[in-house]
Amino acid sequence: MNEQEKASSLSGVKAALRDGRNPFPLDRTTGPLLAEGTRERLMRLCPLAEKGKPLMMTGISGSQKALAAAALLKNCDRAVIIVPDQKDIFRWEEDLAFFAPDYDAHPFPLVEEAGFHVTFTGTERLRDRMQSLSLLMEKKKTVILATSIEAAQKIVSPQLLKDHALTFTLGEEWGREDLLEKLVSAGYERVGQVERCGHFAVRGDIVDIFPISEAHPLRIEFFGDEIDSIRSFDEDSQRSMERFEKAMVLPLSLKEEKKSILFDYLDGGLILYDEPQRSEENLNRYFKEEKENRGKAFPWNDMVRRGRKGNREIIFSLLNRSLTAFQPVIFGWQGQSMTNYQRQIPIFIEDLKSLLKKEWKVLLVVPRASEEEELKEILKEYEIPLSSDMTSSSVCLVHGVLSEGYEMAPEKLALLTAGDILGKQKIRRVRGAGKGRQIRYFSDLNPGDYVVQDVHGIGKYLGLKTIELSGVHRDYIAIQYAGNDKLYLPVEKISTLEKYIGPEGGTPVLNKMGEAHWEKIRSKARKSIEELAERLLDIYAKREITKGIAFAKDGPEQREFEDTFPFVETEDQLTAIDGIKQAMERPVPMDMLLCGDVGFGKTEVAMRAVFKCVMSGYQAMVLCPTTVLSQQHYKNFKDRMDNFGVNVALLNRFTTLKEKKEILRRLKDGDIDVVIGTHAVLNKKVECRKLGLLVVDEEQRFGVVQKEKWKSWSSGIDVLTLSATPIPRTLHMSLTGVRDMVTITTPPSNRHAIQTYVTEYDDTIVRDAILREKERGGQTYFVYNRIESMPAMLDHLRSILPENVTIGVAYGRMEGRQLEKVMLDFYDEKYDVLLCTTLIENGLDQPNANTMLVYDADRMGLSQIYQMRGRVGRSEKIARAWFFYRKGKVLSEVAEKRLDTIREFTELGSGFKVAMRDLEIRGAGNLLGAAQHGNIASVGFATYCTMLEEAVERLRAKRENRPLPKKLPNTTIEFRQDAYLDESYISNEEQKMEIYRRLAAVENDKALSDLIDEVVDRFGTPTRPVEKLFHISRIRVKARQLGIGSIMDSGASFVITWADEEPMRGWNPMKLPRTMLPYIRLLPGHMAKMNINKKAITGDEMKWMAQFMDEMYKEVKGE
Repeated sequence: MNEQEKASSLSGVKAALRDGRNPFPLDRTTGPLLAEGTRERLMRLCPLAEKGKPLMMTGISGSQKALAAAALLKNCDRAVIIVPDQKDIFRWEEDLAFFAPDYDAHPFPLVEEAGFHVTFTGTERLRDRMQSLSLLMEKKKTVILATSIEAAQKIVSPQLLKDHALTFTLGEEWGREDLLEKLVSAGYERVGQVERCGHFAVRGDIVDIFPISEAHPLRIEFFGDEIDSIRSFDEDSQRSMERFEKAMVLPLSLKEEKKSILFDYLDGGLILYDEPQRSEENLNRYFKEEKENRGKAFPWNDMVRRGRKGNREIIFSLLNRSLTAFQPVIFGWQGQSMTNYQRQIPIFIEDLKSLLKKEWKVLLVVPRASEEEELKEILKEYEIPLSSDMTSSSVCLVHGVLSEGYEMAPEKLALLTAGDILGKQKIRRVRGAGKGRQIRYFSDLNPGDYVVQDVHGIGKYLGLKTIELSGVHRDYIAIQYAGNDKLYLPVEKISTLEKYIGPEGGTPVLNKMGEAHWEKIRSKARKSIEELAERLLDIYAKREITKGIAFAKDGPEQREFEDTFPFVETEDQLTAIDGIKQAMERPVPMDMLLCGDVGFGKTEVAMRAVFKCVMSGYQAMVLCPTTVLSQQHYKNFKDRMDNFGVNVALLNRFTTLKEKKEILRRLKDGDIDVVIGTHAVLNKKVECRKLGLLVVDEEQRFGVVQKEKWKSWSSGIDVLTLSATPIPRTLHMSLTGVRDMVTITTPPSNRHAIQTYVTEYDDTIVRDAILREKERGGQTYFVYNRIESMPAMLDHLRSILPENVTIGVAYGRMEGRQLEKVMLDFYDEKYDVLLCTTLIENGLDQPNANTMLVYDADRMGLSQIYQMRGRVGRSEKIARAWFFYRKGKVLSEVAEKRLDTIREFTELGSGFKVAMRDLEIRGAGNLLGAAQHGNIASVGFATYCTMLEEAVERLRAKRENRPLPKKLPNTTIEFRQDAYLDESYISNEEQKMEIYRRLAAVENDKALSDLIDEVVDRFGTPTRPVEKLFHISRIRVKARQLGIGSIMDSGASFVITWADEEPMRGWNPMKLPRTMLPYIRLLPGHMAKMNINKKAITGDEMKWMAQFMDEMYKEVKGE
């Protein structure tokens, strides 16, 4: 081990310090180094910390608790830390990552049960919980973080869980039927392809399992009955990731009585209580909130007593308190929190110089490059040098995330975070939100789906069929046409097939094979599409040559404004902000779509763009779909911008005529910098002196007329559109590159996935859900979208609820002031329930409302439902959403799909995926305007988009006077050998279609090689027909690049035919390797045809042909 490697480990750090050497680079070693120094002091001052007696450290606060915990962990690999509430869990996570990076901190969340028989999915919290238990059971190095409510829950015993767990070890033998039976008994569901927790799939010698305790699924490959390999894999790409020698699969559920507690799994570890008096109060409050909670958890004293068995206890408390459950030895901590300077730089510099004069060591902890550069500039300005040597009095800079700094007088050490100095709250380490099931755009085909084939038109997909012709087996795609005609399309022609997506609920008419009708339909659509493409190109060409506003680069005011954001941005937010700023600084009008899930920080991004606009001397307009949302935005923008001299005004139906007249005058004079409002701002009377930016929030909520209004006068200015679920037209335009888009997919760190239920309406569920929310101090939305019968629903709710439940009513047609009062009263928690229409979907941000009940959910649009659900779950509490349909009602297929999608995508950050599904379900709608509706219906959306893309490219080439790029031919290859995905290798039809589609789309050797590796990884060693299929794919890749139209096996020879003669011009076949020349015969008069005599070929014909293609490619392409 060299010197640098030694210093990178804790032992190396200690050795370096003893020898008087510099143990840095600092970043990853700094936290453990500080923890090690603290451990030695703790052991020296309080030997009881190692002798098992309870120890209470008083006077300790903030990140110092994680420092002390990291020090104590050096003598114990496993710990459970009990914290007062959820926000403390996030603080502990980031602080432990700094001081003890070798330990993964895991939450142990509460898993609530609905108590009703409803359809529900969402395993994120259960997975976190089981993962924690698994780590403790296997005695792995880990720290579990839990509140007292979570830790006190009654759970199954470790022995029972272990008895029902399935353990897999390399070389171990398992009977196949026994394994499958045990997986089913453990609650796992057999599926074709594993995509989420609780699934397992079987393919030949491979078994895929997604254990409830793991972040990724496992792939177990057998050789006979013996386990040959165990590896994790990515559920989206299906590619293997990491290999293991052993793996454990915990059961999904156990029916046995729950009598154990989290501490029973620790067995000889460390229990840390952070401010236990607060934890005890919270647990007692939990018991008071809901009567049924008393049977779910142990009381505080019982929990502590059970934890004491075989485990060591440490208590952290800022004050010296009397604790009835403990009789600890008290130890005074010798450290204190640092001053929070809130950007008072001169005071910070004065204190820093004072510390250095006293020969203190000062560490500055910065989370990322922007803060690092800012601090370096400050230190440089005041002539304070930075050092990498922490062994003497100096200022050192360390990369890391820490909640707050501290100072330790005995060690003459001060540690400050960028937040302590610059006044920002700290970055939170974000645990990855569940990714959810990946949607494969346009490609999911099931028997019975309608499809569009290039030559024959619209038919019905019947499935894959393996057909034997002249002793050769091949797979064909069976499609039914009018008159019961059937087409068997070779799988290599799969690229000529698209799924039919048309108008919502519409059923297309099947075409008849061999008739000219389909070509007439395509020609008609093509003409209309050409006209549309001309218009699109005109719009965007005009935009590119239109002189726009080149907004000024960020100045100091921009940085100061952004520093007032009360949270630290996620990486996605920063990327989105940078992308938008760059577009604004170009002298071309910006047309940007910002897609981010509900509550993921889109408004902050928009606010920064607006501020940038104003600082450049221009005015900005923010357009909102609802009055309530405009009120909320007005308040937020005004609160943030007032201190910077930015004048913000509001225009909506609550604005009086007198106020409106004054606002219009001041806008025209340029006295108002930002105007926020509903469609009222689109009025012709609204004139801005120098408008530079239009922000449109939730574009899909505006009608066609309103959109045309802002488009007509927004030419030359920048437009920023915000949406969580873009309408299909907006989304698809973005995906095809006609419009710029940035996305935010990272959730705030303290958010939980919303527990989502879909069921028939039931008064019992409604009553219980509302009362449960009231008992925990929260509020409920009851969404009822029928204004005329709302009084009757209000009476009904009052009849099923106790008198002490207060209900407010809100709907869009209410008088403005009255609606505003109801919404503000709900915000002030004067109502327990808000009976309202869908006006809340873009409405009030009320963190205390965490239950939503939606009546007649099947009548609503998918984007609408998703937006509404986003009104809850905006705090640290677990939110619940019920979507009801009427009892006994038969749902339409579209309504079923919508509700199933909402239930399926419960994970944080699902908005973009929901929009993708919405595109499939909604179909045409108003996708490209009424004029294109018929074309989309006639050819299907996917085919329509392909035709539009081709038309745009064709017209662009014409305008730019350049040739169109040549399309590679769809080479037909026929060998008289079995070459297909046989049933014994892949039995799942959907997976076969996926592989065939991807093989047909491959355009180079690297992509093909990667795909073959993936298939082997997923499905095991290829059978002979699959090997042959791969050989043909290799031949096809080169043949397509050479312009070859077909390679046909005539029996005695292979006939190679080029799609045209162009690729062969100037090529001399005599330059091929001599060994190949005897086989080749150019057909007289045919430059584009070649015969290869099969008789002279020895060995595998396909391998020979693949090699021949390689050689010909090198010669023709000059490589």
